[in-house]
This record gives sequence, C-alpha cells and structure tokens, in this order.
Amino acid sequence: MISLVRRALALLFVAAAPAAASTPAAPAAASRDTVVFGGGCFWGVQAVFQHVKGVVAATSGYAGGSRANPSYEHVTRGTTGHAEVVRVIYDPAKVTYEQLLQVFFDVAHDPTQLNRQGPDRGTQYRSALYFTKDVQRTVAQVYVAQLVESGHVKRPIVTEIAPLRAFYRAEQYHQDYASLHPDEPYIVHHDAPKLADLEKRYRALWTGKRAKH
Repeated sequence: MISLVRRALALLFVAAAPAAASTPAAPAAASRDTVVFGGGCFWGVQAVFQHVKGVVAATSGYAGGSRANPSYEHVTRGTTGHAEVVRVIYDPAKVTYEQLLQVFFDVAHDPTQLNRQGPDRGTQYRSALYFTKDVQRTVAQVYVAQLVESGHVKRPIVTEIAPLRAFYRAEQYHQDYASLHPDEPYIVHHDAPKLADLEKRYRALWTGKRAKH
C-alpha cells in the first residue's frame, strides 16, 4: 500500500506540473524550490544541509517573528518572535522534499525539544518549518503524523509548521560558521556529530562539497 507520505508527494508533483503554454517550458535543471528550517542554533543546521546532495544553497537567517530586519542581538533576546533558521534552496530533480524532511527530523535537530535545542534555550531556538507552498505543509504534516504512528519518535513532536512570511539573512559572520570554526568546542560537541551522522546514515545524500550560502 502506498504510504501517506507518498500520497502527499504525489500531490506535490501534480501541483508542480507546469500549465500548458505556447512557449517552451524551462529546462527541468533550472527548477528550484525553497523551504526554511529552524532547529536550534543555525550553525549546525546550515552545515548539515550544505552537505546534502541537491541543495543549491543553505543560508542562516531569521524567520517567524514580527520585527523587520532583525539583528542577531535582537533575536537572541527572545522578544522578536523570530527563530534562528536556515533557508534551503534545492533542486527537486536531485533531492526530494521528503528526503530533506528525513534529514531535518532525523539528523539536523531533535524535534521533540520545546523552545530549546541542546544547550540553547529560548523561543529563538524552537523547532520550526516554514513552507513556501501549501503542498509542502501537507507533506510535512503527513510526515510528522507518520513518524508518530511509527513509534520512531518516542516523545511528542513540537515542530511549528507555518507559512514563510519573510526571511532575513543573518550577519556574514554566521554564514559557514561550522566550516570556518571546526575546532571551536561548541562545533566539536554539538555540530560535528550531526555531520558524521549524516555521512554515515544517509550516505546516498552526503556530499563533501559544501553548498553556497
């Protein structure tokens, strides 16, 4: 029997199908989709998705709040409503949305931690998925339901699933942070294991070449 996720993905493909037109369709290779993930400190989340095949760019930033053009200092106060997030631009011909969900929920962070992730505390470190098209919401909701039903996740999933209203790029010094500071204790203890886990458990998705930001 086809899984609920596969059914939702079928909807995704239907929604993505180009409408009839008199001009030639753009080459499939030019197709790009975007989704924004929040999973605690964006250093590690960015590093993980930068090493997933088919990801064109992974950029650290802020989303989910009400303040326009927030700074890191604003967001870390926990009063803007924003979360630290990573905008992922990917090529659906090379990596599926479902595969990105697998990486997000299974490697990039722990979706059962409420308003925290590891040593980081506050709503700015919440688990979140900000979709850019309605079908992404549908697939994500079905995926979460299937995770719960499977028993793979033992505690309630607290991931916020909401439309992306705006994405604000983080300061330059936050971009590629894990790659540029591999020996920093925080990176060694909290982020390097995620990359090792991705390479070991999702070998088909792993790429040693880092995507741009």
